[in-house]
Amino acid sequence: MPGRDPRAARGRAAEDAAARFLARQGYEVVARNVWLCGAEVDLVARDGDVVVFVEVRSRSNRRFGTAAETVRARKIARVARAAQAYLALNGLSRAPARFDVVGVDMTSGAPVCTLVRGAFESPF
Repeated sequence: MPGRDPRAARGRAAEDAAARFLARQGYEVVARNVWLCGAEVDLVARDGDVVVFVEVRSRSNRRFGTAAETVRARKIARVARAAQAYLALNGLSRAPARFDVVGVDMTSGAPVCTLVRGAFESPF
């Protein structure tokens, strides 16, 4: 379709692949594309009693490193702020929480997912 953003389509495909991958790892995805405090959390999941905020990063080539390597301090701060708001709004402020990254490599056609548990800590 004309006007469709190929990067947005790739991002949606990567998030779909990541959600399926996490389900196979035993996670329960409870929310997608949560916008709070001016930032988006790609996936919110449960891993047992832990609330997991998942940043999904896709790569169609390896020129600039792996997907997980592209998460920088500014993005971490924004995701952490949104995560704090999500926990507060859902009465989960005392729940254990973690930040994971799922890298979705799309260089060979079929997506290949890599999970980095506890990829970063909240700066707050």
